[in-house]
Amino acid sequence: MKKETLGTILAVLTAVISGISIPLNKIFVVNLEPAVFTAVRALIIGLIFLAFAGWSSKRSKNPFRKVPWKYLILIGIIGGGLAFLLYFTGLSLTTTSRAAFLHKTLPIYTTVLAFIFLKEKVSRRQSLGLLGMLFGTFLIVSSQINPAEFWTNPQLGDMLVLIATMLWGIENVLAKYALIKDESNLVVSFARMFIGAIFLFSAVLALGKMDALFSLSFQQLGNVLISTGLLFGYVFCYYWSIKLINVSKAASLLLIAPVITLFIGVYVFGEPLPWLQRIGSILILAGAFVVAKERSVLNSGV
Repeated sequence: MKKETLGTILAVLTAVISGISIPLNKIFVVNLEPAVFTAVRALIIGLIFLAFAGWSSKRSKNPFRKVPWKYLILIGIIGGGLAFLLYFTGLSLTTTSRAAFLHKTLPIYTTVLAFIFLKEKVSRRQSLGLLGMLFGTFLIVSSQINPAEFWTNPQLGDMLVLIATMLWGIENVLAKYALIKDESNLVVSFARMFIGAIFLFSAVLALGKMDALFSLSFQQLGNVLISTGLLFGYVFCYYWSIKLINVSKAASLLLIAPVITLFIGVYVFGEPLPWLQRIGSILILAGAFVVAKERSVLNSGV
């Protein structure tokens, strides 16, 4: 299988995992402190990727030395720590559909930063596809829905999700830089989650939430494990994909995820589906198809 095809498939699979994860995580995080939820998840995933990275490093002459540690630490703090904390706090306050589509503004920040710092080329066709997806996102977010019991402060929640998404844009470009320098995607994934876990447990301690950590019920632990499995699939597939294709293209394909979230919300949670949301979903799918057909121009000379 060609690298471009495999990278595109992995990015689409990442979007599917993301689309399923958001509604489930919304259910989980409503009854659990977001900082504790994200910290436990990140620690488990970080340890898994540490084991994989350690196994992989045995076959490498210079394990964990392809890029300076400062980049891996930044990836962990920004993408695996602070962004997750803000996102899940926001998700607990707003609706799944709003959180999903605000998160999918990620290509704006990723594409601009990748163009500036990684010298990635963005074609006119890709730009048009991206604009179509962003317009579709705007239509869905701007459609009016009645409040329900699962969101208590949508305005604050939306702002936290948006800030988290901007941080993930920065992390995406840092991760792509590390991968361009031939760092293992397993090492980058480990740095993102394990260093992120250290940051998150520090946040749990600073916020005085240690009681919530030690009082987790079996059901809550089970929910964390389910979410952890989905996160593992997301991180593994996404970092593999951006090793094969442009990070801006991979991030754009993630815009398929909120459409999946939307349909789960409608058919499982009974959420409304106004016409603006339907039109926006179609635009996102059409734009994603255009982006997927665009061949990546990889730059290894950063």
